[in-house]
Amino acid sequence: MLPTIRALQEQLAQGKTTSLELTEAALARIDDSNGEGRRVFTQVFHDEARAAARAADTLRAAGLVRSPLDGLPVSVKDLFDVAGRVTWAGSAVLKNAPPAQANAEIVQRLINAGAIIVGKTNMTEFAFSGLGLNPHYGTPSSPWDRAAGRIPGGSSSGAGVSVADQMAVAAIGTDTGGSIRIPSAFNGLVGFKPTARRVPADGALPLSFSLDSIGPLAASVECCAIVDAVLSGQAYKAPKAVQASNMRFAVPSSMVMEGADDHVRSTFQQALESLKAAGAGVETIDLPEFDQLPYINRLGGLVCAEAWSWHRSLITERPDEYDPRVSSRIKRGKDISSADYIELLQTRKNWIASVEARLRQYDALLMPVSPVVAPKIQDLQASDDAYFAANGLILRNPTLINFLDGCALSLPCHQPGTAPVGLMVAGPAMHDQHILDIGAGIQAIVGGQTPCGV
Repeated sequence: MLPTIRALQEQLAQGKTTSLELTEAALARIDDSNGEGRRVFTQVFHDEARAAARAADTLRAAGLVRSPLDGLPVSVKDLFDVAGRVTWAGSAVLKNAPPAQANAEIVQRLINAGAIIVGKTNMTEFAFSGLGLNPHYGTPSSPWDRAAGRIPGGSSSGAGVSVADQMAVAAIGTDTGGSIRIPSAFNGLVGFKPTARRVPADGALPLSFSLDSIGPLAASVECCAIVDAVLSGQAYKAPKAVQASNMRFAVPSSMVMEGADDHVRSTFQQALESLKAAGAGVETIDLPEFDQLPYINRLGGLVCAEAWSWHRSLITERPDEYDPRVSSRIKRGKDISSADYIELLQTRKNWIASVEARLRQYDALLMPVSPVVAPKIQDLQASDDAYFAANGLILRNPTLINFLDGCALSLPCHQPGTAPVGLMVAGPAMHDQHILDIGAGIQAIVGGQTPCGV
C-alpha cells in the first residue's frame, strides 16, 4: 500500500526513519534512470530538499513538529512560483522568463508547515488539457499497464505519477476542469478538488480565474484533508467517516455515463452496489442542467475567455512556441465578446442555484471521474482527432463540478490489478468538510487506498 501521512509521522515519531532518509529515498526514485522521474519533474530541488529535511530532523529532535506534513516529501505543480526559480507551466515559451521573486502563497504555507518540497512536476502546457501530454518535456506514464504507456491524466500529470511512484508523499495540483481528479483516477490515488475560494491562488499562473482550484493528490482521504488544511490555512479537522446507513446519494441520469467503457461501467456499478449493501441510499435523479452545459459553453466558456485574456499578447508574439493543441483552444477566447462573457457569468449563477436546489436533500453526487480507462499515450500523440475526442470525453464529468463551483473527491474504486477507476464524490460550494467526511465513509466500503503500482 502507498504510505499514508499518518503512518509516516508515526515512523518519524518512533525514530524508525528520518526526514532525510525519506527525502533521499524520494530523490533516488526521481533520479532513477529506469523510472519516470525525468518526465515527472521539470525541476528537482536536490540541495534545498536535503537542507530542509535536515532542519526538520533537528527540530523534531528538539521536540518541535510543525504540522502533520512536517518532514515529508511533497511535490508542487510547475505553475506555482518558487522563489528564485522560473515558473515554466509546462511551456517552452516561459523557459527563459525571469525567476519568481517570491513563493506562491500555498508554497510558503507548505514550507511553514515543514513540508519538504522536492521539486516541480510536469504538466500539460498551461494546464489546458485533461490528458497530460506534453510535447516539450515528455509525458510520464501512469503505473497501470506501464509497458503499453497509458496517459497519466492532466493537467497535473507529473503530480499524479509523483505520488503513485513514491517520489512524493503528496502532490499539489490544480483543477480547472478535472486536473486533480483525472490524474488521481488514472493513477489509483485519492484527489481532492476544494471549493476554489478556500485556497489562495496568489503566485499561481492562472488558466481560468473563475474556475481554478488548488488541492492535493495523495494516498487517502485523511491525507488529502491534512494537506488541504495547510493549503487553506485552516485548522486541521480529521474526517469523521459517516455511517453508510446515514448516507444518501444522487446519481445523475444524464450524460455522465455516455460513452463509458465496460470496465468503468461495471466498476462504478459495483461501487454503487457495495454502498447499497452497506445501507446507503442511492437514487438516480434527473439533472437537466448537466445536459445544458455544452450549449452554455458553446463559445468556449469561461476557461477560453479567461485564458485568452492572460495569453493574448504572448500567443500573438510567439505563436510557434506553443503546443498547437493548446493554442487552438486558447484562441477560441478571442471571439468571446464582453457581452457574451457577462451573460455567461449570470447564466452560471442561475445554473448553480438550480443544481444546488436539486442536490439539497442528498449527501453527495456520485459518478465516474472518467467514463473510460486511461488511453495509450501513443494513440493520442498520433492523431489530433483522437486527442480532442478523448480530451472532451475525459473532462466532461469533472467539468460539471467546476462550473458548479463545488468540491469533490476522486476515490479509487477498482479491484487491485485492474485498470484504475475513480469514483467522484461531489457536493456544492463550501461543503468541503462534509465531502471529506462522506469520502472517509465511502473509502471504508469501496476502497480508496491502492497498492503501489496500482
